[in-house]
Amino acid sequence: MSLSLRTISREQHLAYIQSLPSASHCQVPAWADVKNEWRSENLGWFDDRDGQLVGVALVLYRQLPKVKRYLAYLPEGPVINWHAPNLEEWLQPMLAHLKQKGAFSVKMGPPVVIRRWDSVAIKSGIQDPDVKRLRDVEPTHIEPRAFEVADKLRRMGWQQGEDGGAGFGDVQPRYVFQVPLEGRTLEQVHKGFNQLWRRNIKKAEKAGVEVVQGGYDDLAEWQELYEVTAKRDHFRPRPLGYFQRMWSVLNTEDPKRMRLYFARHEGEAVAAATMLVVGGHVWYSYGASANHKREVRPSNAMQWRMLQDAYALGASVYDLRGISDSLDENDHLFGLIQFKVGTGGQAAEYLGEWDFPLNKLLHKALDMYMNRR
Repeated sequence: MSLSLRTISREQHLAYIQSLPSASHCQVPAWADVKNEWRSENLGWFDDRDGQLVGVALVLYRQLPKVKRYLAYLPEGPVINWHAPNLEEWLQPMLAHLKQKGAFSVKMGPPVVIRRWDSVAIKSGIQDPDVKRLRDVEPTHIEPRAFEVADKLRRMGWQQGEDGGAGFGDVQPRYVFQVPLEGRTLEQVHKGFNQLWRRNIKKAEKAGVEVVQGGYDDLAEWQELYEVTAKRDHFRPRPLGYFQRMWSVLNTEDPKRMRLYFARHEGEAVAAATMLVVGGHVWYSYGASANHKREVRPSNAMQWRMLQDAYALGASVYDLRGISDSLDENDHLFGLIQFKVGTGGQAAEYLGEWDFPLNKLLHKALDMYMNRR
């Protein structure tokens, strides 16, 4: 296949995404409006034989201070055939194009899964005192073609940090937790939960926890809970304006793209979450919970409702997003995997993010600056 690459319209980009079974929410055209502090461009790959659009990318450009040079970032993209034998013929024109646009460095995140671990394998790893990381546990499934992609990228000059996302080293998480829905009944999904999860869902039901969907006007209430969570878990919260913009631009692009959920007990919101939908892939995106009423298990009830709704939408996977690969109970990120493994799903390791320095000096300077931060 002979390919050509050029800038495309948002409409062309969206139509291509809609023709696929799924794609990352970070690669839909409206994501550029969510990340409005970056300049953006929509790229398309065309098959020269028939002029068909065969791949797309959302590129975000961040300018260096005082210089008209940019970091070009393709979060969880580009959306191309990653297992094509001629991968360099897809990526070389992209690098040339980005260099022409003033990029000094390119960062991308191939949406390619390299390993998976089911919940049984993870639990055995947690119970083994000698195992400290997910990567020390034998995977349930390995994707050989993903290793071929990694080898090709290295040969082309793409680089990856040694640690490659043991915590949240990449901008987007390398390790995620997913519940497969395709080919399963809801009853089978529920049976896949561990005993504690099933008990907690029942406990929430008995306590009268009600899970409801919210809208744009409820985002202020979401923000209050989210800021309580940020204070408790020691992270810097995004402002209310970010979520308002996210809701507006994503749901303008597709009315089903973003949802907001609340778990209420005695009329009070005690847990909340945002959900994103692209084709058959559904993500639990942001979560929040109160410091009190944890005994009524609102988070379990809310996740079960979100899973049921994802299933009703025809989703093939419910994605609980990032986890650390730490299985050390003393690690502050261990609670994430412990909570998510109760769903009976699987951990997936992506290839992680890769950098291509177009200007080695500027790339090195940015690298040193990021490491200092």
